[in-house]
Amino acid sequence: MPLSEEELRLLEQMERALVEEDPKFASTLRGTAFRRSARRRAVIAGVGFAIGVAVLMTGAVARITVLGIAGFVVMLGSATVALAAMRGQHGPAAADPRASHPSRGGFTVIDGGRRTKRSGAGSGSHGSFMDRMNERWNRRRETGGF
Repeated sequence: MPLSEEELRLLEQMERALVEEDPKFASTLRGTAFRRSARRRAVIAGVGFAIGVAVLMTGAVARITVLGIAGFVVMLGSATVALAAMRGQHGPAAADPRASHPSRGGFTVIDGGRRTKRSGAGSGSHGSFMDRMNERWNRRRETGGF
């Protein structure tokens, strides 16, 4: 059974609110290009790690210390990139530019994908996403319409 226009509108509002409240979770649900790029970086880092092992072993067998150290550095860098890709971490350029923008009401702290006020006073949030959606739904039902 297809959704009515009202239901579609409510669903779109809920999606926008979810994206605004927790963009990291919303992108995870969408299955965006983020996952593909993280997987690609992890695979490339794995190949780099294997190359680093080969260079390290070549340096050890040939008794060329500099080559062994270079292989270790390549392995270390590749492991760091792979772990960052698997954890979903990005550099500072990928941070949400709106999160700390002064026009958004002051400084914010991103904790687990959620934006919270530093001061704590005057926060516009009154509970979780679902609590706010339930409050809206109840208000609309009480007023007799949408």
